[in-house]
Amino acid sequence: MHGTTPLAQPRKKARAFWLKQLHSWHWISSAVSLVGLLLFAFTGITLNHAADVEGAPATVEKSTTLPASLRPLVAPDGKADEKKPLPAPVAEWIAKAVGQSGAGEAEWSADEVYLALPRPGGDGWVSIDRASGAVTSESTSRGWISYLNDLHKGRNTGTAWKWFIDIFAVACFLFALTGLLLLQLHAKKRPTTWPIVAAGLAIPAVLAIIFIH
Repeated sequence: MHGTTPLAQPRKKARAFWLKQLHSWHWISSAVSLVGLLLFAFTGITLNHAADVEGAPATVEKSTTLPASLRPLVAPDGKADEKKPLPAPVAEWIAKAVGQSGAGEAEWSADEVYLALPRPGGDGWVSIDRASGAVTSESTSRGWISYLNDLHKGRNTGTAWKWFIDIFAVACFLFALTGLLLLQLHAKKRPTTWPIVAAGLAIPAVLAIIFIH
């Protein structure tokens, strides 16, 4: 007569508990990282073929003059070169007049205030002549593929997007790790599991060793 050993039942319960936990963490991490994985997989292809898919940049230039009431806020003051934001009224007027943000650290020299406005998928700048109040601006757009590529690289995306990339990376790590542990739990019933995992490691390693110099 065969019976259950005293330790078999607790082990079975423990295995069921951890299996449930792994499944929960696996689907939660996959849900968190799903959209990010689709984005980063797509932009991995577009970045790998950037020369073939990236469109021609479109540049818009504008020229205007700062109102007389605002010129004293940027008038020469004899100070050395420095970096500081534009005065709020000037920044607000810039945003309305030339269609570009007036926020950010500007470079103040004796003759000019220069505000660089890089962004995902494009670039821009605004220049203000401190004596005459003449305003020149330029905005360049490289298209939506370039925009998505810059999101992939975290180029000029700001703090919030950098936090998203970090959280997304942690979610991907958990997704892969829990997937590996689930593979281990089910490997006995699926004999091809470890050969396929080994191939996933060996193929990029061989390609790197042989073809990348």
